[in-house]
Amino acid sequence: MTDTNVDTSPWIRRFHPAPDAGALLVCLPHAGGSAPFFFPVSRALSPSVDVLAVQYPGRQDRRGERCVDDLDELADLVTRELRPGLDRPVALFGHSMGATLAFEVARRLEAEGTVPLALFASGRRAPSRHREERVHLTDDAGLIADLKRLSGTDAQVLGDDEMLQAILPAVRSDYKAAETYRYRPGPRLSCPIIALTGDADPHVTMAEAEAWGEHTDAAFTLRVFPGGHFYLSSHAAAVMREITDHISGRAARPRQDVRREHQ
Repeated sequence: MTDTNVDTSPWIRRFHPAPDAGALLVCLPHAGGSAPFFFPVSRALSPSVDVLAVQYPGRQDRRGERCVDDLDELADLVTRELRPGLDRPVALFGHSMGATLAFEVARRLEAEGTVPLALFASGRRAPSRHREERVHLTDDAGLIADLKRLSGTDAQVLGDDEMLQAILPAVRSDYKAAETYRYRPGPRLSCPIIALTGDADPHVTMAEAEAWGEHTDAAFTLRVFPGGHFYLSSHAAAVMREITDHISGRAARPRQDVRREHQ
């Protein structure tokens, strides 16, 4: 990916450019999230990995743009944006809604002949494991309550009514995209899938996390950490190690490998 493509794209944030890195890592945020969530990932992995964080429309510097409340449309748009810049092997990392989105982007890339190095699916059940959820239909109070329950939004934002009102349209749109998504059966991925989850995540059971293995013909790894939906905030070093091991090819493991991280 050329510097021009990155610098001019409203979709991509490249916080620590690493043009000489051997691989790209595309990071896709959770519902209500934004590209800066992955700033620490970029800082930790550069310059060995060139980290590209996706910025969805309708938030921060893109707040004047239309939110995309359909996950398949969002996957089409992200894939279109990434396509011209895939000049190196690419891995995908998505958290929560971003994990499902990463899966759909991987499907599109593989259909075009680009097999990712790996798909890291964090804090999300497998695409084929549907739950009936309607948080996006609740009032603002219900939406805010769910944000607080998951502990993924800055406490300063949650305590500031003006800031909350500014982010709620994007949050609601993302929740709708995640909750109305329906998996469409198709070919399994050819890339490895690494599922990462917290053992107390209310949105992911162990069975739902293990089901990610049904979506690949390659190796499958399940990593279980102590914690809830945003377990990765407390286990950043282990998550970074998992990413670098797989991207560098050091993670040669069996078809299914379930491991738990102990504090």
